[in-house]
Amino acid sequence: MNRFIATTLPALRFSRTGLSILVALLQAFSVAAHAADSPGPLRVGLIAPLSGDSADVGNSMRRGVELAAKEINEAGGYLGRPLELVVRDDAGTPSQGREAAEQLVLGERVAFTIGFCNTGVAMKALEVFEQHKHVLLVPCAQGVPVTSATPAALSFVFRVAPSDAMNARFLVREMVVRRKLTKVALLADATPYGDGGVNDVTAELARLGQRPVRVDRLEAGRSPAAALRAARDAGAEAIVVYAVGPGQVAALKARSEMKWKVPYFAPWPLSFGSVAQHADPEALDGTMMAQTVIQDGQNERRATFIARYQKYAQEPRIGSLMAAAQGYDATQLALRAVFQARGDLSGPSLKRALENMSQPHHGVVTTYVSPFSATDHEAFSENMIWLGVWRQGRIQFFHAEDAQLSARVRRKHEPW
Repeated sequence: MNRFIATTLPALRFSRTGLSILVALLQAFSVAAHAADSPGPLRVGLIAPLSGDSADVGNSMRRGVELAAKEINEAGGYLGRPLELVVRDDAGTPSQGREAAEQLVLGERVAFTIGFCNTGVAMKALEVFEQHKHVLLVPCAQGVPVTSATPAALSFVFRVAPSDAMNARFLVREMVVRRKLTKVALLADATPYGDGGVNDVTAELARLGQRPVRVDRLEAGRSPAAALRAARDAGAEAIVVYAVGPGQVAALKARSEMKWKVPYFAPWPLSFGSVAQHADPEALDGTMMAQTVIQDGQNERRATFIARYQKYAQEPRIGSLMAAAQGYDATQLALRAVFQARGDLSGPSLKRALENMSQPHHGVVTTYVSPFSATDHEAFSENMIWLGVWRQGRIQFFHAEDAQLSARVRRKHEPW
């Protein structure tokens, strides 16, 4: 029976019909297989910044994971065992993230963990997961070292998000290849996240024979006006801002006060709900960012997820659609690994299952076909990124041709 479910479950389509079949199938097998005493819930760790500057993205990720767990439990859980989330708030603080990891892995002994939105927080905690052979799925934190600090063959860390290297390649392609710009300035938080952004964008520019005309670091609590003036004086034709929500708001305000209409590019933090809440709408309008999910009605799976998420989360504005969708997909992928491992919840068994997934999974962001391997723990590739733009308070596709193709699912390593 386990073999039948493990092969049938991933093959079901992400649709209302597929979900109904899934509910009936799992409930039937659950009742038959577990008339005896249940071994108890399947406990899953969740670490996110539920307070602090990254709380909007952290809570969206949490609600995406909760929604996935809710739907899984309504379908019978794992062979009658409901998923039970054990949640910890890292507050965007590295020391608190490390403490949360130790509590979940060593104290709570959860089966696996989903977590981290901030690269610096994740880096402080990775050692806990690697040393104890505990699987961690990262739906948000995008810094390159998160999955490269330990070679994939030895690592228990998997990512369901684009890395900053992918974002950098995508943004540089938009600026230099597509728009033929030659003078790019770079502003970045004075944090590990900002360090990674500077390194990744600079490396991509160098690959095309360029270098930034200006690089400045943004200190928390200080206006970025001087850095923007320096970029303008250096003749910048575009700026890239690697900063979390508050840094984006400050940069947008300073740029607006300068009345400088230079093209403004950023990775995903520009899409956070807190940015739209606190930034002047006119300053935000026309700014562009890398996205894996953009709200539209053409993709059935995506539209269905967004409707279910909004009903569940009751958020007036989604803090981060990307975090919610990637958290949801990470939870579903982890469950499929549990089925494929036939209930062996040891870290090495779940690691092998994730690296050798036998069936595609039709997720929100994409259809995951062999998302991981023994040498690659990144579920995404840069061809899965879209260019989003803020227009009248909504994130839309920047390129008209992208909007027309939005119903098409971009899969890992497919041609652009």
